[in-house]
Amino acid sequence: MSRFRPIDRQTEYLLPPSVQDSHLARYVVDVVEGLDLSELERAYSGRGSDAYHPAMLLSLLIYGYATGTHSSRKIERATYDSLAFRFIAGDQHPDHDTLASFRRRFGEQFADLFVQVLQVARENQLSRFGMVSLDGSKIHANASRHRALSYGHAEKIEAQLKAEVQEMLKLAEAADHGSVPEGVDLPEEIARREARLAAIAAAKARIEASAAERFAREQAEYEAKMVKRQAKQAATGKKPGGKPPKPPQAGPSAEDQINLTDEDSRIMKVAGGGFEQCYNAQAVVDTESMLVMNPHVTQAGNDKEQVESMLARIQALPEGLNRPERLLADTGFFSEHNVQCRQDAGVEPLIAVGRDAHHPDWRSRFEEPAPLKAPASQVEQMKHTLKTRAAYALRKQTVEPMFGIIKSVMGFRQFLLRGLDNVRNEWTLVCLAWNFKRMAVLRPQ
Repeated sequence: MSRFRPIDRQTEYLLPPSVQDSHLARYVVDVVEGLDLSELERAYSGRGSDAYHPAMLLSLLIYGYATGTHSSRKIERATYDSLAFRFIAGDQHPDHDTLASFRRRFGEQFADLFVQVLQVARENQLSRFGMVSLDGSKIHANASRHRALSYGHAEKIEAQLKAEVQEMLKLAEAADHGSVPEGVDLPEEIARREARLAAIAAAKARIEASAAERFAREQAEYEAKMVKRQAKQAATGKKPGGKPPKPPQAGPSAEDQINLTDEDSRIMKVAGGGFEQCYNAQAVVDTESMLVMNPHVTQAGNDKEQVESMLARIQALPEGLNRPERLLADTGFFSEHNVQCRQDAGVEPLIAVGRDAHHPDWRSRFEEPAPLKAPASQVEQMKHTLKTRAAYALRKQTVEPMFGIIKSVMGFRQFLLRGLDNVRNEWTLVCLAWNFKRMAVLRPQ
């Protein structure tokens, strides 16, 4: 007698397999079908064969990113192999070109859909959105750092190639080609170097254009600082303390660079040491629900520059989502200006001003700090608040796990798209998928 259960692959199912109500796939479909997709629907002209419904394509992308299936080819394959994907697609099988073009075509509309999903979370009372955490993480670009070209190196290679072209032209004009190595095709070698020179010239032009934009921005900031400094001197009659700001330098520096594969990406220092071709992905996360309230991507490796713009993006959200009471951030976001602008926006800032020592004495956790002496600056008030409240501890257990789960569980460690605008749209889609995962967990069962 066999001790094993029989394997029967021939009998038809008496009833078709069903994705249960608690499954993430069904939840994604239910929420997406309740969103206003009229803008996406109007984009289809109605000519030709019937198109796949945008609700179905959007649901496939959201569920794909939520479960670690980012590639449009893998999503297409999953509509045949996976019951959950097959349920979302309604037993249809959109090809990878359709999925990829939908992701590129409607990337800008993902931001509006992102806000709609937050409103669904608020209406279902999944969070009050009262305290938020801000953090950033470097995510690899779809480009190799070995394809990066600095302005100084470009000029060096350009000079070398021009000298080689001149040398080859002289050899080609000479009557005796005995000095030319055997097998060398001079016209082909000259054409190859001229093509490289044209590519280098185009790269230098883009670096110069970027440097001109940076100079205009830095010059405006420099002039504003000088006006403020002069006004302070006129009001007090004393020379302001500290070193005066340095005027910006026009033109590109030798270190200014561009990547020949994705020119918007930058070489950034990554966790664990080393440098990679990356983008800096930012997120404002609600500490109560761990829902992402605002995703953004920047080319700047320094987080200090992101505080003011992220506050403006939060305040641009609809009523009920745009008034957090407190904002938590690590020491990478600290500056006196950032503390000031947060308080001006009506948000209490809790920003670490330095790194705490590891394994402090246990008594220090229970010691009451000395009373704050008046008058105290805004930074001193914030430092005192950090010592007297445990609210800052929520930052590490909300926003950092979000980035960790997106990278390790959802498997999103590198952007598929290229170009800053496309990357921002893809990061919005990633955070949208994360919000669906969290909402499915938080919803009443």
